[in-house]
Amino acid sequence: MENNISEKDLQLLNKNKSLKLFLSNDRANIHRVLRFLNYENRLKKLQEELIKLQKWVAKNDEKIVIIFEGRDAAGKGGAIRRATEHLNPREFKVVALPKPTEEEKGQWYFQRYVNLLPKKGSMVFFDRSWYNRAIVEPVNGFCTQEEYHIFMNQVNDFERMIIESGVRLIKFYVSISKSEQEKRFKDIISSPVKKWKFSAVDQKALELWDDYTDYKKEMFNKTDTEIAPWKVIKANRKTKARIEAIEHILDTIPYEFKDQSVIEHVSLGD
Repeated sequence: MENNISEKDLQLLNKNKSLKLFLSNDRANIHRVLRFLNYENRLKKLQEELIKLQKWVAKNDEKIVIIFEGRDAAGKGGAIRRATEHLNPREFKVVALPKPTEEEKGQWYFQRYVNLLPKKGSMVFFDRSWYNRAIVEPVNGFCTQEEYHIFMNQVNDFERMIIESGVRLIKFYVSISKSEQEKRFKDIISSPVKKWKFSAVDQKALELWDDYTDYKKEMFNKTDTEIAPWKVIKANRKTKARIEAIEHILDTIPYEFKDQSVIEHVSLGD
């Protein structure tokens, strides 16, 4: 690739940011630097479209729910941060719930989520959602099999009801390989500023990989419906996954003044 640099690539490489990337990373090469610069440029354009989408949501009293599910360390939080980075914080919220309180355990399972659904003109991003009960809870013994089956029998009706009440629902499953999860766990544990993220559930995740897979397959089989389908994002490369998630949000929601030429997929390379 180094011998076939286009004029556009040269313009990117001549910026101060590219020099900083070369100096700050021993593994940097022209291919990697160009790929990251192209990612940042594409992300900026998509984020501009997200601002247009948010304005449309507020103007038309729309209600948007976007769910991010996936294995631990799959990159759900990072994708949400890139999607919301430049949005008006008054008109969206990110929900990442802790374990339920004793009072919440005695309620209808969906009740704590109903209370967090968006008001008119706003968006809610769930970093894990009610689908905790489809995979994480049964795998780790946090719910009974009876509670799991009740959830699986109710979830499609629950989603149908909120959609019929005016909520636009997007469901992402962020997927990574076992080796990539192991690598990311090691990075988290070795990082002074990230190691707080590594929980007891994370510690067992690799050991329970096959159990997670079995419950994930059952979740897809039962809840990948026509009105609320799953969008699977392959996320071994975080930058590619973030772009694909934002593209899907923009493509799915029919906001005004949409620039389809920006949204259409552009390869960032391998």
